[in-house]
Amino acid sequence: MNNDLLNILSNSNKDIDNQKLMDYLSGKLSEQEKHEVEMWMIDNDFENEALEGLQQMSGNKKLEGYVDQLNKELHQYIKQKKDRREKRKINNGFWVYTAIAFILIIIILAYMVISRIH
Repeated sequence: MNNDLLNILSNSNKDIDNQKLMDYLSGKLSEQEKHEVEMWMIDNDFENEALEGLQQMSGNKKLEGYVDQLNKELHQYIKQKKDRREKRKINNGFWVYTAIAFILIIIILAYMVISRIH
């Protein structure tokens, strides 16, 4: 099975191997391994629902296409979010230096005014 199929599942769970889940969906597991996956699914309702939904999809090509589409949309969403975050950032260099210069000028002026009073 193509490793790209596992991208969307890369950090989805720690209890069971993602390749084993994909093999379960494609029917490549032994009876003992199938039983192990089914026992794990009993304890994890969300994952059970997700696997049942994937099982209802007809054909492995459709599943691969769906997973590829989800990965592309996920990467696009993450990129858009990162771009928005970058746009919101203030150009720190210019404003920091401007603020420091302004504060130094105020301090120097205050020192000069105070030193003339005494």
